[in-house]
Amino acid sequence: MKHIPRKRFGQHFLSDQGIIGGIVQAIAPQPGQPMVEIGPGLAALTQPLVERLGRLTVIELDRDLALRLRLHGQLDVIESDVLKVDFTALAQTLRDKAGQPGLRLRVVGNLPYNISTPILFHLLGHVQVIEDQHFMLQKEVIDRMVAQPATSDYGRLSVMLQWRYAMENVLFVPPESFDPPPRVDSAVVRMVPHAEPAALSVPVLEELVQVAFSQRRKLLRHTLGRWLETRQFAGTFDTQRRAEEVPVSEFVALAQECS
Repeated sequence: MKHIPRKRFGQHFLSDQGIIGGIVQAIAPQPGQPMVEIGPGLAALTQPLVERLGRLTVIELDRDLALRLRLHGQLDVIESDVLKVDFTALAQTLRDKAGQPGLRLRVVGNLPYNISTPILFHLLGHVQVIEDQHFMLQKEVIDRMVAQPATSDYGRLSVMLQWRYAMENVLFVPPESFDPPPRVDSAVVRMVPHAEPAALSVPVLEELVQVAFSQRRKLLRHTLGRWLETRQFAGTFDTQRRAEEVPVSEFVALAQECS
């Protein structure tokens, strides 16, 4: 029976074989690697991945699709909302099975556009057990993820992710590559965790960045400046700038001083 895409799950199924091949090439799966696919859908990407890996863990919320996927002998299916999945515990389970305590997860997927940012932040909380991430997302979101300072795309998402990952846009994906076609362009991003990220309090960085970009057209003295005053900040930080002019490294350094 043909599966009807469900709007409430943001389902757009990848169908372009050329694009699928390009994504698999970018991921470069190797036999035995512990990989997790988020939102496998109709298994367009799943099948070529599992053929190269030997075994694959998939996370699928749609009950009907999860039922189909369980019929595949090389898939371990987690039927769940991905935001409820403990990736740290999952990594430990796969390590135990492989008998290799140092293994880290490779995470891939065509993320539902309506909750892509919450998924990225959820995974940020488990980054210590992740080797790399390859995601298909709305191109507009990836533009914001990889944006540089002094550009209109540079913002909270740029800072929070660039602090922890090296990222690059690796593939453009047009709407006609999907069934049904979305109303937006898509792309594939590669995210590799930094080996030695700056030590800081993540909640402090989150709050700092949120305050800084809350009124991005105003100088920081009106927003972040007041926030620093309430924390009795005794250091030096130029608040005569707009948030989009401040490099990631300066936000990180400020978060360290305030932690």
